[in-house]
Amino acid sequence: MTRIRAGVVDVYVIRPVSRSWRVLALRRARGTRSTGSWETVHGRIERDEKPPAAAVRELREETGLSAERLYSITVNPFYLNASDSVQLAVVFAAFVDVAAVRLGDEHDAFEWLTVARAASRFTWPREGEALAHIRKLLSRGNAGVVEDVLRVQ
Repeated sequence: MTRIRAGVVDVYVIRPVSRSWRVLALRRARGTRSTGSWETVHGRIERDEKPPAAAVRELREETGLSAERLYSITVNPFYLNASDSVQLAVVFAAFVDVAAVRLGDEHDAFEWLTVARAASRFTWPREGEALAHIRKLLSRGNAGVVEDVLRVQ
């Protein structure tokens, strides 16, 4: 029977610039899955690790950045044929205050893009959809009346 598992995190890295945002897009390196595709920070939740901790760890490993603020946004399901499982990607928005990125081995390029450009650059349609959720929920720079529910750190 196909398993359902919350096994991965997606972390959308946002850097406020003046009155707008820049979103980090990462390009997958040669020799990795989906070589050349553009995506957000994405990674596995380790055994005995909670999704927020995985988001913080993956952000650090893939970009060298730390979140000033971290928000839980939504969950995106997808089927992973290799393990015959439906994975639930727990989606986070991480606000950072620096632009200096230190890429891990999985990526060979990055760009800071506007929300619209990031949504169109990302390979997976669900990434553009998650950005729409983030924009709606956090448009004022915080979650407003649902800050107590969505803010993780």
